[in-house]
Amino acid sequence: MTSEQPTSPLRMPRHLFEELAVGGGSPEAFAFLARSERARRLLLLRTLLAHLDALPTPLDPPAKAWRTLKIAADRAPVQVERLLVAPQTGGWLAHLLRRVHDTAPGPVLWAEVGYLSALAVVAALHASTTADLRVPLLDGALILPGLGLARLLGAPHGLSVGRARAADGELALTSEVTDAPSLVLHRPTAVLVPAGDEESDTNPHWTPLRTLTLAGPSGTVAVPLDDLDPYRDLDDPIAPARLDAEEAVEWQRLFREAVGMVTAWGPHSPGRLDPTEIRAVVPWGRTSVLPTAPPTVRLSASSGDSYAAMVIARPAGALALAETLVHEFQHSKLAALLHLFPLLDDDREERYYAPWRSDPRHLTGLLHGAYAFTGVAGFWRDRMAEARRSEAAEEVAGYHFALRRTQSRLVVRTLLVSGRLTVQGRALVTGLARTLDGWLREPVPPAAVARARTAAALHRTEWRLRNVVPSPGPPTTPDALVFRGDRVSWPDDRTYAFTAPPAAPRTADEHLAAGNPAAALTRYTDALAADPAEPHALAGWIVARAALDPGRASRRMLARPELLQPSPSR
Repeated sequence: MTSEQPTSPLRMPRHLFEELAVGGGSPEAFAFLARSERARRLLLLRTLLAHLDALPTPLDPPAKAWRTLKIAADRAPVQVERLLVAPQTGGWLAHLLRRVHDTAPGPVLWAEVGYLSALAVVAALHASTTADLRVPLLDGALILPGLGLARLLGAPHGLSVGRARAADGELALTSEVTDAPSLVLHRPTAVLVPAGDEESDTNPHWTPLRTLTLAGPSGTVAVPLDDLDPYRDLDDPIAPARLDAEEAVEWQRLFREAVGMVTAWGPHSPGRLDPTEIRAVVPWGRTSVLPTAPPTVRLSASSGDSYAAMVIARPAGALALAETLVHEFQHSKLAALLHLFPLLDDDREERYYAPWRSDPRHLTGLLHGAYAFTGVAGFWRDRMAEARRSEAAEEVAGYHFALRRTQSRLVVRTLLVSGRLTVQGRALVTGLARTLDGWLREPVPPAAVARARTAAALHRTEWRLRNVVPSPGPPTTPDALVFRGDRVSWPDDRTYAFTAPPAAPRTADEHLAAGNPAAALTRYTDALAADPAEPHALAGWIVARAALDPGRASRRMLARPELLQPSPSR
């Protein structure tokens, strides 16, 4: 193993690019993306090592840790390779490069550089080679990437220096600043700890990394459920946030059910996913089963620095988790493609409408959204096919499929007419358009289509009311829009509220979802009596009015609803 780049450049075969361009991808395509991410990772590592040559540190020089890691790689190349391409290693690398360029905060730099020593120690444990390295301890704890957290009881609080010695697969950890007793871990690499194993937290010296396990045709699939590593998040390092056993059991149950949904149809089309492609799931914001989890995923995210890792706030049900797994893996695929090809010329100006956001977006964000939600549309297309015998389930799946295919196609059109796509970018977005155009011709229950169109119109209308300054004259392009200085984030509570028709509608939104725009219009009018410019009620009024009178005046209101509001003071 070396940090040098391969001598021959990576060249993606056309058929693999075309598979990814339509939103899907085969195992061969994903394997190519993984190889490209490995090459990028090694290039970043070489860049980082060059920056660290002269770093003052109480630890051993980074070059010594790198030599230790290379020796282990000669003995156990597969295990050490897996360690280097792990998402957490990518997050650490990206964060540390920001640190050395003074664009990110953090603790003293040598403490973060010490993660390389921890990687080298873990590599030696996997390979049963020797390592003898000074390592950073935080409150006596040492993260062992991919394995767990070792605690040296009696070590000082705060940051201190320890010594980690690995030999024959065993680890000895001591403090270099106190007489705290040594810690010896016997074969910490030998055990996979399933999520919810209560015995895994009974040892005060050792907290192992949990895994989400699945039975696969080639043996057990184990996906890390990482609540320990400081670089598991998307940006700055964070402290461990250990899940209690019951919460971990819930993750295992939901993950198994969710994966069953996305693999039942095979992995090649948009909306389908092989769980072996997921490299880490990072639980966010919950460490206990109480309070009860919300029905939808309230937060999920991924990063191009941490390929195939997903930060997810656990929902109550497997369906919402399955949708999120698809969504975030789509982001990972596109991020890897963006590392290979310049897909667009983005000036990073946030001026474009994204149907899944409350704020204007730049073109890269728009492309990410289009790619991710094409996958989400495919996910719901499969759910609709599964639900043919259940009218209620078909209505729900049909609504989400109709909504996401329509919204994604709108964004694809924006990208195609932007004039900022490269040759490869236009090929990719054209592929998405081909997929979505085919899906737009597929039958969906008419009531579900009607609710989806209404929800899409409500979101776009409210987005313009909340973001765009009224500008008289001819219609404006995104480049010419002027945005409100007083705009704030606002909740999109209609996308899910319109999922199914209410049985006994009471509110204006419920009447609109039930297909009664006249009753909705009356209630929106009552709401606007107190504040004629209130965006949520005004958006509903405009959409309900357009449903009752779909003429030219209504089309103008839908196109530029902000003209019905007074100009904000600037």
